[in-house]
Amino acid sequence: MPKTSKLGLSTAALLVASFTGQAFAEEVNVYSNRQDFLIKPIVDSFTEETGIDVNVVFMKNGMGERLEREGRLSPADVVLTVDVSRLMDVVDKDLTQAVESDILEENIPAQYRDADGKWFAVTTRARAIYSSKDRVGKRDDITYEELADPKYQGKICTRSGKHPYNVALTASMIDEHGVEYTKTWLEGLKANLARKPQGGDRDQIKAINDGVCDYALGNSYYYGVMLSDEKQRDAAEAVYINFPNQEDRGTHVNISAVALTKHAKNKESAVKFMEFLASDEAQHLYSSANHEYPVKPGADASELVSSWGDFDADTRPLADVAKHAKTAVELVDEVQYDL
Repeated sequence: MPKTSKLGLSTAALLVASFTGQAFAEEVNVYSNRQDFLIKPIVDSFTEETGIDVNVVFMKNGMGERLEREGRLSPADVVLTVDVSRLMDVVDKDLTQAVESDILEENIPAQYRDADGKWFAVTTRARAIYSSKDRVGKRDDITYEELADPKYQGKICTRSGKHPYNVALTASMIDEHGVEYTKTWLEGLKANLARKPQGGDRDQIKAINDGVCDYALGNSYYYGVMLSDEKQRDAAEAVYINFPNQEDRGTHVNISAVALTKHAKNKESAVKFMEFLASDEAQHLYSSANHEYPVKPGADASELVSSWGDFDADTRPLADVAKHAKTAVELVDEVQYDL
């Protein structure tokens, strides 16, 4: 059972641990962007199998800043992030360390892990394009690029262009087409919006159901969340989920990921936990709990997620995408996307 309790750990306890050079035996301390109940089945299974306790501290934002502030006294051994932007914030601040593991390298495809072993994806999710069942129909042929076509004027809804999910998509466009093309694309996309960017991904699906727009950008796992929620199911059932760019580079995917912290006190146990996350059992549990896709080839997605059909994902290394994130934000500001 995860100990979410007092991992605020007292200063005195941290100082004792640092001065004695002794770590708590057989435990792993995790800082997570994902709430405890979503990772509890994996934590429970790992503890049952290994006898190693897992302590989880949830933090929606500010993980990098907290790790920097705590420095060598940080109790965190592992970080779990929910997208590549939050992941790279921690990695770029030199707050992780490399892991050499045959299990992680064998189970996780190269495009979903750092070449130097500083992070490993756990699950993936697609940046889908949703379409109205009544007014549009299924669009298996749709692309991200065509969303800038004037024929879509007044028909598209998105959340803020500066949200990490849209930043990652824009960064992938930069990697594929270059800066100037992507700027023009953002201008065209903005011109086709039915309303000012607002809300979250689920709000875009709801907007289609309400007749505000015909198309929307959103992560695939939100679709699963809505279909599994009686109060949101009607809105979700009013749209089709479409996987863009199936005739060329494939659909843009983002990741949840795991990394070993720079000052991990329980390194051996932490690496065991990371390797467990890449196992068939954990891959199914974790991806099913969050309506995402397993990153390990051959691992089973949930029945609901599988029902959406197979698609070809963009195989470019996510590290190549992440390096364009700053430029992507600058372009969003330059075209005043959110105004």
